[in-house]
Parts: sequence; structure tokens; C-alpha cells
Amino acid sequence: MGVPSRPECVRWYKDCWHIAVWVQPGARKSQLAGEYQGCVKIRLNAPAVDNKANKSLVRYVAELLKVKKSQVAIVSGHTNRKKLLALSSTGEPDWSNLFPDSSPR
Repeated sequence: MGVPSRPECVRWYKDCWHIAVWVQPGARKSQLAGEYQGCVKIRLNAPAVDNKANKSLVRYVAELLKVKKSQVAIVSGHTNRKKLLALSSTGEPDWSNLFPDSSPR
């Protein structure tokens, strides 16, 4: 069984993984919504007020990748839908939960 291929929106840069995400706040429930404009699209059930969507995003991605919330940080795009996340991890995470459609090519 091979390791799933790494999606284009994930890059190793300066000792951490960078993940490009497109966020849709105010959805009925938090869920993955495929890829959009070279990013993984994530619908969040949190509103885009008082930093609630950003906190929800960090919590949701950490849960999907099975890492601590403290290992996930928003690097850029705090007030935009397009964001760049940094994931501090000693090894390569299992991307299959964040990208369920990715398969070895």
C-alpha cells in the first residue's frame, strides 16, 4: 500500500508544511468541499466575525490531520477567504483525511 500523493496545494517550506486553503464561512456544517483555485476548499460552520472562522479552521484542520491545534497556524490571509496554513510536524502527515480523493498516481 503506497502513500497518497501530495496535493499541489501542499508544500514543504522553512521547516513546516504549508497548505493553501479556500474558506467558506457560515456553512451549515464544517466539511471538505474539494479543491478550488489551487486550494483545498473548506466549508466552516463558524461565522466570519470576531476571528471565529479562523479559530474553527485551525481546530478543524488539526482534527483532520490528527495533530495538536498548536501545530497549525494561519500564516497569511487572516481576513481573506484564501489562507495559507503552516503545519509544524516532525514527519509527513497522513494527507488522506484532508484530501480524501487523492490517490497514488
